[in-house]
Amino acid sequence: MVKMKKKNKNTQLVWYLFLLPSFLGLALFMAYPVMESFRLSFFRSNGTIEKWAGIDNYIYVFKNAGFWQAVRNTFYIGFFQLLISIPLGFIIASIINQMKWFKNFFKVIFFIPYVTSIVAAAMVFLYVLHPDMGLLNTLLSSLGLPTSTWLADSTTARWGVIILSVWHQLGFIIIISLANLQAIPNDIYESSSIDGANRFKQWWFITIPNMTGTFAFFVVMGWIGALKRFSETYILGGLQGSPGRSLYTIVGFIYERGFGGNEFGVASAAAYILFAIILIFTIFNLKISKMNKAN
Repeated sequence: MVKMKKKNKNTQLVWYLFLLPSFLGLALFMAYPVMESFRLSFFRSNGTIEKWAGIDNYIYVFKNAGFWQAVRNTFYIGFFQLLISIPLGFIIASIINQMKWFKNFFKVIFFIPYVTSIVAAAMVFLYVLHPDMGLLNTLLSSLGLPTSTWLADSTTARWGVIILSVWHQLGFIIIISLANLQAIPNDIYESSSIDGANRFKQWWFITIPNMTGTFAFFVVMGWIGALKRFSETYILGGLQGSPGRSLYTIVGFIYERGFGGNEFGVASAAAYILFAIILIFTIFNLKISKMNKAN
């Protein structure tokens, strides 16, 4: 019995040794940067010289007009992206779910943009939104519709990012929606058809109510992603979020202050303010979704 216990302890020790590299990686590349960033948020720091600042960095961020412009841009782009992508993705998923042929083909076609790097997608959209040779303006002019200098105007530049984000995220929404649509029991549809419900009524009164949890998931995950938006706006608008800082996001503010101005204390404070916004927004959305489920 003593030998068996020793063997078990040795086996467990080996398992822990296998886990050790992962724990070290988490501690070194995640836990330490998080704690160090929190510490830096209370200092004025340029990376080499530090001076205690207390909550001055947080006060500075809250009083900074550029930060609030970044907040407005972030919420504007995120709101319209979700407003378009969630209903559109769900409708496309509903159509694919009713198809008898080529289901897998359309799944792949719509999912390819999602697995494409957002950096590569943004680089492609630089050419798509080009005022003279861009694909979008070429298509609009062929249809007799007015064209636009997309990345030279504040409103159209934001909508250019919204179009890119919808295109990139649509496949994810479609695939998750399809999985949940197929999980709805067929018995419910069969019972409703016996009662005389047509396909539209089944979709409206059965499918949509059964998808509320999925919609809540899309909203929460979508807002988390939207609040962290940076890569596409940086590529399309640069560090300043041109034109007129219309593509200047919260993460863009953090990046500019930290790596553009060497104000690491201010950047760290802004990062923790962003963390608080995401946390509050997530809790708020989860509470709303629970209330809807209870009703």
